[in-house]
Amino acid sequence: MNVVEVFVEIDAPPDVVWEALLEFEYYPEWNPVSRTVEQIAIDGTERRGEYQPVDSRRSLDGPMIVTVEPYRRLAWLDRFVLPFALDRYHEFHLVPIDDGRRTRLLQRETVRGALVPLLFDEGRVERAFVAMNESIAARAERRASTPA
Repeated sequence: MNVVEVFVEIDAPPDVVWEALLEFEYYPEWNPVSRTVEQIAIDGTERRGEYQPVDSRRSLDGPMIVTVEPYRRLAWLDRFVLPFALDRYHEFHLVPIDDGRRTRLLQRETVRGALVPLLFDEGRVERAFVAMNESIAARAERRASTPA
């Protein structure tokens, strides 16, 4: 089992970061990891798009949302065609800091399975997560600094 964790502190409250994270329809514009996400229901709102991982060499079934805690946690499971061949459990945790004015965002992926030694590049994944976290931070901070 391999785990990659990347943190970023964002100058925006968790609700603003959450909304930036859930704007799946805009992933192609800014997300270096996942270009789009299939429609899912979160907070009673249907989010649309198609899921296509950047690393399209792998034939994944697509993500299955496993945990949604609004404004706190979003997690999904990506599975290579057969269970335990290559399972990727991906999660985001949003933690309020500075009395809720800012957010610490953790992006974590736990990877396990027989194909991990062949297909998993920890350094590449970590670099991609850093880029994604920076993109989420930029979107949320722009939104938070814009007067309502």
